[in-house]
Amino acid sequence: MRRVLIANRGEIAVRIARTLRELGIEAVAVHTREDRVGLHVRSADRALALESPRGYLEGEELIALARREGCDAVHPGYGFLSENAEFAAACLTAGLCFIGPPPAAIAAMGSKQRARAAMAAAGVPIIPGGDARTPFEAKTTAARVGYPVLIKATDGGGGKGMRLVHGEDELEQALERTRSEAKNAFGSDAVYIEKAITNARHVEIQVLGDQHGNLVHLFERDCSIQRRHQKIVEETPCPVLTPETLARMGEVAVRGASAIGYFSAGTFEFLLAPDGSFHFLEMNTRLQVEHPITELVTGLDLVREMVRVARGEALGFERVERRGAALEVRVYAEDPASGFLPSPGKITRLQPASGPFVRDDSGVYEGALVSPSYDPLLAKLSVWGENRAVALGRMRRALADYTVAGIRTNLAFLARVIAHPDFVRGEYDIGFVGAKLSELLAEPTRDEATRWLIAAAAAVAAQIEAEAAQPVPAPAGSGLSPWVSAQRSALKW
Repeated sequence: MRRVLIANRGEIAVRIARTLRELGIEAVAVHTREDRVGLHVRSADRALALESPRGYLEGEELIALARREGCDAVHPGYGFLSENAEFAAACLTAGLCFIGPPPAAIAAMGSKQRARAAMAAAGVPIIPGGDARTPFEAKTTAARVGYPVLIKATDGGGGKGMRLVHGEDELEQALERTRSEAKNAFGSDAVYIEKAITNARHVEIQVLGDQHGNLVHLFERDCSIQRRHQKIVEETPCPVLTPETLARMGEVAVRGASAIGYFSAGTFEFLLAPDGSFHFLEMNTRLQVEHPITELVTGLDLVREMVRVARGEALGFERVERRGAALEVRVYAEDPASGFLPSPGKITRLQPASGPFVRDDSGVYEGALVSPSYDPLLAKLSVWGENRAVALGRMRRALADYTVAGIRTNLAFLARVIAHPDFVRGEYDIGFVGAKLSELLAEPTRDEATRWLIAAAAAVAAQIEAEAAQPVPAPAGSGLSPWVSAQRSALKW
């Protein structure tokens, strides 16, 4: 593999290009007219202009450019065509290596309804739910599973095409609106209904497999801090997950991936209920936005591993160990006080956070224009610490150091989330932002800020004391799954 076309933009294209260059592989960027001076263009060895008005969604043009430039492979990143089975198959037909899972596995997980059926057949616990093709069918399904329920787009993702319904009187109107949103976002108005599990956490398992049948899970990420059903803060380990539950969750994820012949990097998303039970939400058959925190605690470069797997290499390790704790926040060009509306414009000043064990995956630079045409994600700020308390302190400092001027951002909002006593104690769920929104938006008074600081400091001190008294070993079930046969040297970090 000598040359790879990156079929994406922004921070993920920059991140992929860096690993490719470390491997001695040429990185080829693509760009629309709006993106012609984007950071991902500057980060690549060469850049190609996209002429189609569909831009990064025009698979035929991307493949034609890759062949014209003598590329050996295509890396889709995330979003756009990354989970498009037809695009993956077309790459292979054109003689290009697709750096990702096989098209059949992408197709199997591409529809949430098909994915639910496939995972149920594999013994993976799924959330009670069913079809909602007509108002009558929706009412029947909702009555069977019990309110509250979620109406979800069958082909959706990214928090779009999703509505919470508390009773039958809301159902028909919510059904119509969700269908309309799904049609606009995904080209299909197909939806289904799931039981809404209250006070749950959103916990996901990273999996990695090769083309020789070896599969491993790389621990969990807690992604419960969300706005509009989209993640904004992630951490690993999950503060409340026991080693026993992690072992079960990891085994289930590996079993589910094995059932569809999966290889490359992928993620199983679960809802973790307060009683410790968990249910399958969906599988993302691609690299996740929040993959940096898994890299920080395992020492693995997941893009490098994806390239190795695509080249036909076997997993090069016998086991993976987790060390310490890591957090990631997503820095958006948006205004939290205005309902998190995007805030496009020119970045007049940019000073990213830096320092030991601080990682800034950015897609912009000082003077860059933030376009209203794309997702407003500017960067992902991640930190590592030998334990959660240290990582929290490092993140608070890093957010205080991070400066962006010229546009509105969510930096101050993120700082309040990280400093909130409930978050510091690890006492949160997917409803955290909604329940605490007024607190998180308001500028705290001097007395409130003092109370927050005292409460947060007490929680951190208690956590440090507990961890010092009883160091937590690597959770059970963290090694290779029963399906892994490779016996190679252990990778430690």
